[in-house]
Amino acid sequence: MDAILLCGPTASGKSDWALAMAERWPVEIISVDSTQVYRGFDIGSAKPDKALRERVPHHLLDLRDPQETYSAGEFVADALAAIAAVRGRGALPVLVGGTMLYFNALVRGLARLPQADPKIRAAIDARAAMLGWPALHTELQGIDPEAAARIHPNDPQRIQRALEVFELSGRTISAWQRDTRPEHGLRWSRWALVPADRAALHARIAARYAQMLDAGLLTEVQRLLALPGLEARSPSMRAVGYRQLAAHLAGQCSLDAAVEQAVAATRQLAKRQLTWINADPLWRRIDPFQPGAREAWMAALQSDIQTMLGVT
Repeated sequence: MDAILLCGPTASGKSDWALAMAERWPVEIISVDSTQVYRGFDIGSAKPDKALRERVPHHLLDLRDPQETYSAGEFVADALAAIAAVRGRGALPVLVGGTMLYFNALVRGLARLPQADPKIRAAIDARAAMLGWPALHTELQGIDPEAAARIHPNDPQRIQRALEVFELSGRTISAWQRDTRPEHGLRWSRWALVPADRAALHARIAARYAQMLDAGLLTEVQRLLALPGLEARSPSMRAVGYRQLAAHLAGQCSLDAAVEQAVAATRQLAKRQLTWINADPLWRRIDPFQPGAREAWMAALQSDIQTMLGVT
């Protein structure tokens, strides 16, 4: 095994489980989170603080300014470099997060999709301007229900790309991705936290967002929106929990409504994360809310970790 992967829906406890590993073994954590890569996106992304990072090394945090973009391809390159560096130090690389697109790109490889076509993109944008992106998401459901289940109806970038690929090639983006193989040849110990009690997960989501607000999330969003060149429609600001507060600050809704929308959107995100996991049978699933689950998981990891550390 070359690394341990730990995924799961938001608020399922992934970070706590990884930190429990670090108390027992020489672990370095590699973040798999599309929001934590941005500087200043701290509270709403549950980014580990300085004290925690000093205690347990973390990687792939604060890689980009909020005005910049970051792709799955860049993540794969950065993750592979981080894994090699951690292994070179004799430590255990543990990749932890909930951005399933990144996990999928790492373990399955990046599809060699058709090049973007400005004319097709412009036509898709024109349809979206007339009908709205949720309507184009419905269109995508009829073409590629697998991709539509993973893409939020208000994610124009990914809806556009999925429709563009189909128009260019006559094949769905899901079909392209299924035919892809990774080139790195690494082997994984792959684990997914999958709570059986969805009501308990939803309660944790609501409680965690309330804690983020108490910690100053609204002020964080205000500070970010004051940055030159950063807008509510910027890729970084589309993150769940941020875009809803940005709408409130723009006068589009009350704070109570924004919070309600953010919690609902986070529940939808958790559902999409679970859709990704359930579509891949190679994830070894464990219910994090069951008594003794974390201890049982670490016992199950023992063999893989001994192999990785060269212990016989």
